[in-house]
Amino acid sequence: MSAELLHALTARIDVVLPDAAALRRAIHANPYISGEEGPTRDRLVKSMEWLDWTPVAGTGAWARLGPDGPAVGLRAELDALPVMEATGVEWESRRPGVAHACGHDVHMAALWAVATAARDLALPVGLLPILQPREEVTPPGAGDVVRSGLLDEQEIEAMIGVHLQPQVDRGIVSTGAGAVNAAYDSFEIVVRGRPGHGAYPHVAVDPISALATIIGELHSLPGRIISPTHPTVISVGQITGGTAHNVIADQASCQGSIRTFSEADRNLLHDAVARLASAVAESRGGQATTRFVRGGPALVNDPGLVKRVDPLLKGMGLTVAETPFRSCGSDDFAEYGREAASVMCFIGTGHVDGVGLHHGAFLPGRESLQLAAHAFAAGYVAAAGLITG
Repeated sequence: MSAELLHALTARIDVVLPDAAALRRAIHANPYISGEEGPTRDRLVKSMEWLDWTPVAGTGAWARLGPDGPAVGLRAELDALPVMEATGVEWESRRPGVAHACGHDVHMAALWAVATAARDLALPVGLLPILQPREEVTPPGAGDVVRSGLLDEQEIEAMIGVHLQPQVDRGIVSTGAGAVNAAYDSFEIVVRGRPGHGAYPHVAVDPISALATIIGELHSLPGRIISPTHPTVISVGQITGGTAHNVIADQASCQGSIRTFSEADRNLLHDAVARLASAVAESRGGQATTRFVRGGPALVNDPGLVKRVDPLLKGMGLTVAETPFRSCGSDDFAEYGREAASVMCFIGTGHVDGVGLHHGAFLPGRESLQLAAHAFAAGYVAAAGLITG
């Protein structure tokens, strides 16, 4: 039954692929950042107006195909990035400074293709397309979808996600059991000192100097307190401080991210970062406060579901990565894994000329759309088989 259903789905996907590609171009040309995705959601809802859509998580929506009872959710992200596009294609972003530079336009079009292909099929379990907002920000939108009660109310027992990935060779799909993406948290450290003249640092307390020391120590901190076999990254992405070249500021701050694969390492680093900042600042006569915003957990692919997905992908003639892709990147799709068996399929686009995710020139071709749609279909069929036994 699984092979027949998958064949029917993929055959129909290939028929509607040109329309899916046109929808992708329309979405790509009209991107909206996190929290403002309403127009993108509305475009997708209108393109599938034969479904009964329900709002979720503010600017998101969901619908249901197939029978009542147990179901499989397919997630696509709605949001674009605050990035200036540099592709030069006819359908590049018409909104300066906003671009679909992470493949979400492809994910949405692939989900449309699967839902459209499944429209008149006799599905064994429910299929829920979920249009999720705010994947690119903290706190992310997946948590709001979970807290809405959707998964419980609709008896969603499995979730399938796809994501384009330039670090996977073009045309290859990577699944892999276990953790494939890291947990993500952001932090802000504010160091307060005593302002003064740049010529007389001995009568002031320089928060910028203290912050510079803190930042240098932050980058080496994981290697001192976390096992070297545990992937861990601390990055500082923003520094703010000072008003003039000859003035010692009253405060300085930095913002960054922490990525870990275990809750124990996550909690240990939070404590260590806060202690480090306070100790360095106080040693200079200042004070430091550290604030954390917890993002999602590590993204864990369910082993039982992976065992069902991979043979279906291979049976379709697709190449599955022998060594699964794992990275310290993060995705709020991980929130669904706390509630249901889930699998994220990474769709290889290949890394060309240093152009990767979040780059203004990132623009995968139509083959990635077909591959993403087929992976969605394989994920649904595998999960349906897991549910029905």
